Amino acid sequence: MKRSTLESVYRKYMPDLYRYLRTLCGDDAAAEDLVQETFYRAYLHLENYKDEKVKPWLFRVAYNAFIDMKRKERRSITSADDFFHRLPDDAGKGPESVFIQKESHDLLMAWIAELPELQKQALVLYDLHHFSYQESADIMGITLSYFKILLFRAKQQLRKTRERNDQDE
Repeated sequence: MKRSTLESVYRKYMPDLYRYLRTLCGDDAAAEDLVQETFYRAYLHLENYKDEKVKPWLFRVAYNAFIDMKRKERRSITSADDFFHRLPDDAGKGPESVFIQKESHDLLMAWIAELPELQKQALVLYDLHHFSYQESADIMGITLSYFKILLFRAKQQLRKTRERNDQDE
C-alpha cells in the first residue's frame, strides 16, 4: 500500500471515525487510541479493499477494535494506584502501626533494588514469590549451586545494609 493512499484515507475518514468511537466509548483518550488502532489495522490490510468500500470497512474495523478493548477491560481489573501500596490491617492495628510497617517495607524494597541484578532476582524469586531453589534456578537459567550462592550473597548484603542503617540511626 502506498503511503499517500493511507494518508488520504486517514485525512478523509479520521474525523468521522473519531466521532463514532467517541460516542461508543465516551472517553476522548480511548477514542484517540482506538482511531490509531483502527488505522494501524487498516495499514496492514487496506490494499485488499477498493476505494468506494473503504469507509464502511474502516467503521467495521473501528468497531472490532472497540470490542477488543472492551474484552480486555473485562479481563483485567484495575484498581487505584494506592491499592497496591496499602498494607492489610489484619490485627486491628492503628494507623501508626500500618504506617511504620509500610515504611519498613519500602525501606526493604529500596535495599533490594540496590542489589546486583542476579542477586536481586534470586532473592525475589525465592523469598518473595516462594519458588523452590530448583524452580528459581530453572527460571533464571542457572545451576542450583550457583543459585544458592547468589541467594546467600544477596541475604548477606541485605544483612550488612541493615546493620549499617542501624548504626546510622
